[in-house]
Amino acid sequence: MSKVERGATDYLASARRVFQIEAEAVAGLSKKIDQDFEAAVEHILRSDGRTIICGMGKSGIVGRKIAATLASTGTPSFFMHPGEAYHGDLGMVTASDVFIALSFSGETDEVVKLLPFLKENGNVVVAITGNPASTLARAADCHLDVSVAQEACPLRLAPTASTTATLAMGDALAVTLMEARDFKPENFARFHPGGSLGRRLLSRVEHEMIREDLPIVSVDADIMGVINAITRSSLGLAIVQNQGEWAVITDGDVRRAVEAFGKDVFQKTAGGLMSLDPARVSVGTRVEDALVLMERRRISALLVFDHDRLVGVFKK
Repeated sequence: MSKVERGATDYLASARRVFQIEAEAVAGLSKKIDQDFEAAVEHILRSDGRTIICGMGKSGIVGRKIAATLASTGTPSFFMHPGEAYHGDLGMVTASDVFIALSFSGETDEVVKLLPFLKENGNVVVAITGNPASTLARAADCHLDVSVAQEACPLRLAPTASTTATLAMGDALAVTLMEARDFKPENFARFHPGGSLGRRLLSRVEHEMIREDLPIVSVDADIMGVINAITRSSLGLAIVQNQGEWAVITDGDVRRAVEAFGKDVFQKTAGGLMSLDPARVSVGTRVEDALVLMERRRISALLVFDHDRLVGVFKK
């Protein structure tokens, strides 16, 4: 096959044609869902088992993503390769599991030949195919139609619009189940503890605050003492202890004082620079709530208290 000369193909036109075909394929799904979609959701909600996704080839790749989305949004789920299923992995399937079989033709042999076991095992079978008259669609308890007018592939061979439609149907199932379960951000975070969302929603300020060597100065400390405390701590502030009360001096406060007083700033003490009633939170405050407070007040650190006792500084 010879090289195509640059400019012989309109690259942008090709890409836009793909977007148009696939957008129309996804948009058309809203007219195809019916009582079977509702029944599939109800079966999954009532199930005491898992939701198992199974598909071959490109359908299998899409199935892995659907299983991952379901699992992370409150529906226990995993992907099962049909070839491995036929050679022992069916032992992982319990009678209470809902089995979602993906095959655009509805005739994929590796998937269809699992049907006798699933029926005998008492599993609810949900088929996602592009052919309502197929073997898989007719044998299933629920059929979700993902037929498309055409593939984006100009040869009509590579699964393109059909796999996009299948993926979108899986997303529709996952989101509908989330809403039915009233799935909250906190629930999502439980399954993503390593991500930024997990940190914000699951962690508490005491898990991340600075506890040791806090930059505390007396109300009589001179300006150099304040600057040294701010520099030493890398927190961007000094904490002023004032007769049982607490105040702060930020590096911004120091800069503004230099601008306002010039050389006379060296005659100032911490008491003349401090900001009373600093932003504070209590032990047990979620990181999410602390960050919201900091964003609202446009600050980068909060004092953390256990009742009336200063125990740390939480920094963004």
